[in-house]
Amino acid sequence: MAADQAAQVPPSLSAKVVGSFAYLTVKDRMPTILTKVIDTLHRNKDKFLEEYGKEGIEAEKQTIGLLSKLRNEMQTDKPVVPLTDGLPDAEIWNRYLQRHRQVEEDQEAVSWFKSPWLYVECYMYRRIQEALWLNPPISDYDVFNEGKTLSFLESQQAVMALCTYLEEVKKKTEELSKKELFLHFKKLLQVSLWGNKCDLSISAGKDNSQKTDAIDSLSSLQPFILVDDSDLMWSTLTSAESQGPPRRLDIVLDNASFELITDLVLADFLVYAGIVREVRFHGKSFPWFVSDVTANDFHWTIKQTMATNHRWISKCGVRWQSYLKEGVWSYHDHPFWTLPHEFCEMAAAAPDLYAALQGSDLVVFKGDLNYRKLTGDRYWDHAVSFGTALRGFSPAPLCALRTLKANVQVGLQPGRGERLSSVEPDWMSSSKYAVIQFHSSTTPWQQD
Repeated sequence: MAADQAAQVPPSLSAKVVGSFAYLTVKDRMPTILTKVIDTLHRNKDKFLEEYGKEGIEAEKQTIGLLSKLRNEMQTDKPVVPLTDGLPDAEIWNRYLQRHRQVEEDQEAVSWFKSPWLYVECYMYRRIQEALWLNPPISDYDVFNEGKTLSFLESQQAVMALCTYLEEVKKKTEELSKKELFLHFKKLLQVSLWGNKCDLSISAGKDNSQKTDAIDSLSSLQPFILVDDSDLMWSTLTSAESQGPPRRLDIVLDNASFELITDLVLADFLVYAGIVREVRFHGKSFPWFVSDVTANDFHWTIKQTMATNHRWISKCGVRWQSYLKEGVWSYHDHPFWTLPHEFCEMAAAAPDLYAALQGSDLVVFKGDLNYRKLTGDRYWDHAVSFGTALRGFSPAPLCALRTLKANVQVGLQPGRGERLSSVEPDWMSSSKYAVIQFHSSTTPWQQD
């Protein structure tokens, strides 16, 4: 065990620090997202009237009223309040709030700017859902669907290029050496990594689609990968080939649209090459962080690829649908992914999910929010190891694929973070940099 594993756990990032990225997010970006949600509901009132009559219009008005109240609470730093919708997870959220109040010993201290940023940002999206769920018949309306759909449609050129590349690789898969397979894996892994740039929550819902050939961009982006453990991922997936069947891969998804396509292409390559026998995709059970994948997004995307008139995209879509039908691929949306907990709390808060992940040979966590939950979204020293920041979370070998959009990053060489800060103060939040960061508690040659 390295010395830094005994280091004291640092405090959580919060908007207490005026001018910090957390502060600017709570002050500006989150209210902007709420304003866009309100605008989306208002623009769709005719649709609600057509589908549900006067009841739909009344539900739209009531929902907008609740969201306007939520925005005001946030902007005036009011105390966080319990959920009232009575849904199965409401009690868990309310117990979490009560725990924070006990720690602070002051109800007023658990407020939008004084509480952990990770908590209040997750709480905002849960409150959006509360506003909808309290107002049937529009309870199931996805207020972020328009943005996700537009982002997907505007990324079609990039989707074509990626699916064409995959089909070209597949034609010669049987002729490829192990080294050549690894090089293609590394390319598709990096496409999945940089696909994480397409995040609608970081852009507050503005267009953030992928319009260029992702494969062609890789060489220019290579210098900005701060940690690249792709060889450790490959070893984990291929080391036991001679001892048994190919392995199971779990992917904890982040964004819909182009990023989801990059994840599906990577998973397809690994299955087709015989490296992975099964892929389990994990998404959100309701709309979350603007562009996160829900079950509807997942299945809609595959149907869209099947229906396109581009030969290779449609071929991919048909194959992906067959993977689902045959059970090679599956989609899961456990409630834990839309709770505020750090992942080190999963074993206690969601033991069934933790046990399910223990059956995996490699769990890939996509994106910034997952990274924040992996590390607790805390003021870690940049040189603290990834394993230390996980604080015991290790259901299986795991890897984080993340473009940096928040002020937490661990596992860097000593002094690297400080040097970056001196020349690029926003390096942790600009999405210019990225990491492919691996951890396994059972790998003796990996230093923690």
